Amino acid sequence: MLYIVLLHYPVYNKEGKIVTTAIANMDIHDIARLAKTYGVQGFYIVNPILEQRNLAQEIISHWREGYGAHFNKFRQTAFELIRIKESLPDVLSDIAQESGYVPQTIVTGANFEGDLLKFTELREMLKNSNLTYFLIFGTGSGIAADVVNMADYRLEPIRGQGNYNHLAVRSAVAIVLDRVMSV
Repeated sequence: MLYIVLLHYPVYNKEGKIVTTAIANMDIHDIARLAKTYGVQGFYIVNPILEQRNLAQEIISHWREGYGAHFNKFRQTAFELIRIKESLPDVLSDIAQESGYVPQTIVTGANFEGDLLKFTELREMLKNSNLTYFLIFGTGSGIAADVVNMADYRLEPIRGQGNYNHLAVRSAVAIVLDRVMSV
């Protein structure tokens, strides 16, 4: 069972400081649709700022129950996967309660090196295990070291043709889910 997390705190900014990033409307739409397409169990958005969570909830409610729900049934279905939480421990608790298992944590990052989980290994783990996993995607300039260090696994970075590796988070989610969840 796979859940995905879009982490807005703690993440780094360009100067290497830990910050909270703003929730982006496009990320909500695109990642929810990706999660639904690839059979993800749930999509969590983590942001500690109440106003940001409230704004995201307004957007989500529009597509779940508001005019958007009647306008676009496909989007309504995808938005049913979204859950908004204040912190990663809240996500962990929620997933453990829903699935009955404490989930294994997997972090993503563009610059990871060393002992890394391969996309093919994660695909096999998902196929051949009863465990629950949650895959964390960071915003800003990457996930804070405290989160990376507490994770059970670090997923290999996406590699293109050259050394450039600075994808929009929704692009990274699309590539990773396709590599891990495709049949």
